[in-house]
Amino acid sequence: MPPETSDALIIPIREQQDVLTARQKARTIASGLGLGIADQTRLATAISELTRNAILYAGGGECQLWDQSDDNTFRIRVEVRDQGPGIDDIALAMRDGYSTSGGLGAGLSGAKRLMDDFEIETSSAGTRVIVTLERSRQESFYI
Repeated sequence: MPPETSDALIIPIREQQDVLTARQKARTIASGLGLGIADQTRLATAISELTRNAILYAGGGECQLWDQSDDNTFRIRVEVRDQGPGIDDIALAMRDGYSTSGGLGAGLSGAKRLMDDFEIETSSAGTRVIVTLERSRQESFYI
């Protein structure tokens, strides 16, 4: 079950500066948990790809961040949603190199590779992508 929205840090995504804000807020959360630079970068990169897609294809949206860590696991959940036209063919959109905007085509597929969990829902009312970064508290993160 998804967490309550009131528990989330919500960043409206309307322009490029908002992408940078979402990246930085996520890095701050990850750093505060003690996650290393590599995981901070993975998280920030996935957020960049997803929020840029929201601007490019839907005119904007919002990014929500949750610290869902528990006694055993560091866990950061990110949800990026928009109210755009949706994705006609998710399987095609998830293929490496596929792009309708002339880009590299690494947005959705790249975010999926970087994160531990990836979910996508899309319809004519918009798209919602949920990604999660999880690390055991027993692992060493400062490599």
